[in-house]
Amino acid sequence: MPLLPLTMACGPYDRMEALGNGQVQPEGIALRYLAIQSPPEIFARMIKTRSFDVAEMSMAHYMIMRHRGDFPYVALPVFPSRVFRHGFIFINKNSGISTPKDLEGKRVGVQEYRQTAGVWQRGILKHEYGVDLDRLHWVEGGVNEPRAPDHEMDLRPAGGLKIEIIPSDRTLNDMLEAGEIDAYFGARRPAAMDRGKNVARLFPDYRAQEKAYYQRTGFHPIMHTLVIREELYQEHPWVPESLYKACEEAKRWALKQMRFSGAQRNMLPWLHEEIAEMDALMGPNPWPYGVPENRKILEAFLSYLAEQHFFEKARPVDEMFTPIVNWSE
Repeated sequence: MPLLPLTMACGPYDRMEALGNGQVQPEGIALRYLAIQSPPEIFARMIKTRSFDVAEMSMAHYMIMRHRGDFPYVALPVFPSRVFRHGFIFINKNSGISTPKDLEGKRVGVQEYRQTAGVWQRGILKHEYGVDLDRLHWVEGGVNEPRAPDHEMDLRPAGGLKIEIIPSDRTLNDMLEAGEIDAYFGARRPAAMDRGKNVARLFPDYRAQEKAYYQRTGFHPIMHTLVIREELYQEHPWVPESLYKACEEAKRWALKQMRFSGAQRNMLPWLHEEIAEMDALMGPNPWPYGVPENRKILEAFLSYLAEQHFFEKARPVDEMFTPIVNWSE
């Protein structure tokens, strides 16, 4: 029987490298892997033109659209992107902000209010630091480059939330440096953090904060998942499990390559010290896939989306993902 040809678009990640170079082959599938650097490009091409069979997808966008209905994709419980987010909350040094609670009453920039990074950061600020999110004044726009609104992609919460959209020739980076906004958080580092004079992190010791957060919660925030066209899933229900198994194998391959000590693959002088720190904090499976292994973090994220008024009530986690049989002899 011929292999089923599928095109998958995802970032050029180490945990996916073996799928891209053919080291790992999904059972029954002839996979064409497109390594695309920009996640928003992948999301937009999948949503607007259905360009791929399988694609990396914003976790927030996926969860919101599955709750609202009429979204022709279903997710595999594979999470190609995770990022701790305390270190991506930035302030103007002259804003009078020194603690998270000081954000209340301030003008806070976001690249896209529905962005997964922002959902996590708002959830963390509320649940870990007691910030009243209703007292923040939201300002949306491009970070280091101007950005025009995209009404097809910019999902809005229900209710009376007010979001100020900056002019399409301005950037949040410049506004933060000038003090026109008091803070900014999201997925991108503002250029003024390196080249300006007035921008700092809310958490100067963000790495220690993130480690403590992980120790308290077990959460390494999930940013993206993988989605498959639902009609393809209905026609070939075996495909998600085949892809899931291949993604697990590719991840194991990447971890093995990373740990090879004869010559380092990455230009990080203390790579193996970083690996040892990761192992001590996260144990033998630092990047888990699957619903059972991630149920607590997925339920928390769904609750944040509901709290932030993207939908009224969260559906069960298991309804969000294709079922996977974890088989071991």
